[in-house]
Amino acid sequence: MPLKIARKTVNVALVLYDHMLATSVSLPIEMLRAGEAFARRENRRSPKLNIEMVSESLAPVRTRALIKLYPDVDIEHAQSPDYIFIPSLWRNPRPLIKKHPKVVNWLNDMWQQGSTLIGGGTGVCFIAESGLLDHHPATTHWHYVEQFKRNYPKVELKPDFFITQSERIYCAASLNALADITVHVIHQTYGERAAQHVERNFSHEIRKPYEEQRYLEGAVDRHPDELITQIQFWMRTNLSSTLSLSEIALQFEISDRTFSRRFKNATGVSASHYWQKVRVETVKDLLSSSNLSIQEIAFQVGYQDQGQLTRLFKKQLTLTPRDYRAMVRKKLFM
Repeated sequence: MPLKIARKTVNVALVLYDHMLATSVSLPIEMLRAGEAFARRENRRSPKLNIEMVSESLAPVRTRALIKLYPDVDIEHAQSPDYIFIPSLWRNPRPLIKKHPKVVNWLNDMWQQGSTLIGGGTGVCFIAESGLLDHHPATTHWHYVEQFKRNYPKVELKPDFFITQSERIYCAASLNALADITVHVIHQTYGERAAQHVERNFSHEIRKPYEEQRYLEGAVDRHPDELITQIQFWMRTNLSSTLSLSEIALQFEISDRTFSRRFKNATGVSASHYWQKVRVETVKDLLSSSNLSIQEIAFQVGYQDQGQLTRLFKKQLTLTPRDYRAMVRKKLFM
């Protein structure tokens, strides 16, 4: 997806209501601001963020942590946002949803006007109540799964996924998943370097990348090339292979030229870029979760030369494998 660097301002709204989790508002704001600051240090033409906290009235909102938050604007005077974050609730959301029909209607109206909705945990119920999730995938906090199924039987609940994406609607099952979606938004808005910077400082454990853990509606239909799907599976399960891309193409009985063209058409990236990225993600996992040496990890992902792995890793993450391992095993964000 192209970056939104041509825009001068990105409008973000965060919905407030009583008994919400304060962190499901404060964390996205802090992460987005960190991404903005990093991007604008590198390029002053990067878009600015216009962030508003929105509620049905201007009365202070009491969160679960007993912290009072003060809305910037009521929903009748709110801007038309590019992104709307709907925070999670600690308690059963049903009674609160009944008290806030204006919020439900506003979310529906804003989505119709082009806003992207991001629901966290039980906050997803506000989107489901609007009907926007009918016949579309969603996820929610594990504790509320059975009641969600009863209340919204038309929604295709995916409880085994921490993230779902249905066009312009994202659902997160947990606070960590909400953080991952926020990194994804930063990537879309400011690019990969800003997203990596925020991820390193806020998610020191470095979880699986957004694309690998979310359920994307229509993903199969958008990539109908079964042969390329088979090749992608082979690549992911044969990371230690030293075959060249030409040899892989020969193995699947297609020419180099056809392989390159079909892979790029199906996935949007070149085969070499895809395989490098899969290998780097595996290296990240091994660095954070194993005691293998850098050389041993290099062998695991098909590189005989530790220096070659180090150069590739540093090119993509601006860190050496050794520095990355030291970082992920130490809490950078307390």
